[in-house]
Amino acid sequence: MLMPATEPTMYFVGVTTKQSSIIRVFPAWAEELGLSAVLKGIDLPPGAPEADYRDVVRFIKEDPLSLGALVTTHKLDIVSAAREDFDGFGDDAQVLHEISSISKKDGQLWGNAMDAVTSGLSLEAIVPDGYWNESEAELILLGAGGSSLALTYYLHKRASAGFPVPRKITVTNRRISRLEEMQAMHAGLGSTLPISYVQVADAAENDAVVSAAAPGTVIINATGLGKDRPGSPLTDNVVFPQDAIAWDFNYRGELVFLDQARAQQSSLNVRVEDGWVYFLHGWTRVIADVFGIDIPTRGPAFERLSDIALNVSKKEISK
Repeated sequence: MLMPATEPTMYFVGVTTKQSSIIRVFPAWAEELGLSAVLKGIDLPPGAPEADYRDVVRFIKEDPLSLGALVTTHKLDIVSAAREDFDGFGDDAQVLHEISSISKKDGQLWGNAMDAVTSGLSLEAIVPDGYWNESEAELILLGAGGSSLALTYYLHKRASAGFPVPRKITVTNRRISRLEEMQAMHAGLGSTLPISYVQVADAAENDAVVSAAAPGTVIINATGLGKDRPGSPLTDNVVFPQDAIAWDFNYRGELVFLDQARAQQSSLNVRVEDGWVYFLHGWTRVIADVFGIDIPTRGPAFERLSDIALNVSKKEISK
């Protein structure tokens, strides 16, 4: 049961929120940013009943000291269940039909999708300038959920502005409905991205997609496996492309996908990237939205927040 806040409160709507570093990082960030507020987690199982999503949204909307929330796993479902309880949605949220941020503006409840910005900033931090021009590297998204949809939307906007994008993009998913929804969204945008939508029955079929990719391909685990659920979208028999970049959107959990990539670092020069930078951008963008403040996406102020988060995390590990 959600209890009325007794002080300005931001919420984290996820699955296992107490395990996230943000629970310890937020107080240090709040001090750095001059915010007088606390963060509390709200845990819901993936695919929770629609009534549970509506209860959360209505509680935040009606409680005076509840200022907003960051939403992770439930980005699509919370919009589907509680759309009528929002007063408005940002442009990206209207396109993606998902939200990662709930905020209040002039007494109205707004939902915003920050993942296109977040994933784009993170990808730019991982691949060097000119990467898509200077190689035959492809992009493979394992999973067709909200995070994958957001990244492809970022790439669509990038391509529309005349910037280079991967020469080939492959999205895999077990449920054909997710792939069809993504394809319909791209068609509605008039997107010219070179995307293949591949339904896979199991991890072995994902292995085949990954193994057939060009050298330097960026392979992303966007399934949630290794964090919210155990396992990996690949088997231990997968062969990564030479010089591939293996990026997991997660930074905590078992991260089996990254273990599989590390096993081929020496033989195939596979580079491993976890979701730490994605975590930083994801949280700072939503905090900026909820509290109506400016937080830079690069430079000394952003690096200061990154250092604070790393120091807090190191203290956790040393305990």
